[in-house]
Amino acid sequence: MAGVYKLDISESEEDLKRLLREQKTASSKERVQLLYLLKSKQAETVQQAAQLLGRNRVSVQKWLRRYRTGGLAAMLERKVPSGRRRVVPAWAEVVLHKRLQQPEGFDGYQAICDWLETQLELEVKYKTMHKLVHYRLQASPKVPRPVSVEQSARMDAYKKTEREPQYAGVVCALGAGWERHGAVFLQE
Repeated sequence: MAGVYKLDISESEEDLKRLLREQKTASSKERVQLLYLLKSKQAETVQQAAQLLGRNRVSVQKWLRRYRTGGLAAMLERKVPSGRRRVVPAWAEVVLHKRLQQPEGFDGYQAICDWLETQLELEVKYKTMHKLVHYRLQASPKVPRPVSVEQSARMDAYKKTEREPQYAGVVCALGAGWERHGAVFLQE
């Protein structure tokens, strides 16, 4: 009879229920649910199981083919798309991160690009370097500029002296005949 599957599911219904609860991703849940539907006889054919899952029959057949060849682990295995390789490899990121933590730092992102080219023989664009350092490594290429001792002493003295508040604007707003005595305004 067409559409009848010939598959021996080795896991019990209880095991499949437990596995269904343990799955983290929706795709793995669907695949375990497929096995549960077939094992519990809620779906007699692959076509019925596909309709219950809301998937195409061909997709369900691919999952079952993977189950036949490699078991449950093969059916649940997800292929991770490779994607494009990073311009700056992981080992170079680690070296750069350590170098950014040193006190001398860099003069800017272009200096980092130049350093990578000379030291690690990697050619990286400015924009790529900015994204890597600023967003991915969450670091800053610059170190605080040195401050002279003389300027530092003057700033400390300026911060420590008390300044009188400016009341000129208040006197103008009040009009003529008002005089300031400390923080209080009195009419003459």
